[in-house]
Amino acid sequence: MNQHKIIFTGPVGAGKTTAIDSISDIPAIKTDADASDMTRQRKKATTVAMDYGVMNLEGGEKIHLYGTPGQERFDFMWDILVTGGIGLVLLVDNSRAAPFKDMAFFLESFSDFIEKTSVAIGVTQMDKSQTPTLEEYYAQLKSFDCPPPVFAVDARKTQDVSILVQSLLFAIDPGVSCE
Repeated sequence: MNQHKIIFTGPVGAGKTTAIDSISDIPAIKTDADASDMTRQRKKATTVAMDYGVMNLEGGEKIHLYGTPGQERFDFMWDILVTGGIGLVLLVDNSRAAPFKDMAFFLESFSDFIEKTSVAIGVTQMDKSQTPTLEEYYAQLKSFDCPPPVFAVDARKTQDVSILVQSLLFAIDPGVSCE
């Protein structure tokens, strides 16, 4: 049985924990703690180590889902979590003050991993802020030889997160099926 690992990353409040929770076939394991810094303005609790879930695929294959902490002060966990990973899901909160800056920061922070694997980008909170648009995200990604897929995602909706993960899997191996 093949075991695979996908990493979810992005800034605080982008929906990493929620996305893993919505798509995992087991109850997600969360390492939340009360927010003690500026994060408290966005949410009461935040991930301090990782989130974990599992997707079961056809034929008994499993995809282990790991969510990183969004705060840069926990970036030591990022290197630990990407070890053995096959791809990255980057969630960007469209309602934050500078979502392009957030996206660029995480793409740069994970550039070595992305270079060896692949990335798919989910833009969350588009119901709260319709700008920037997906077209503007693609324009920001024009420096990529093959720009990564970008989707509007409601992290609470299994279907949205599933499409995002499938797009990552298809970018890695067009023969992979999640159904």
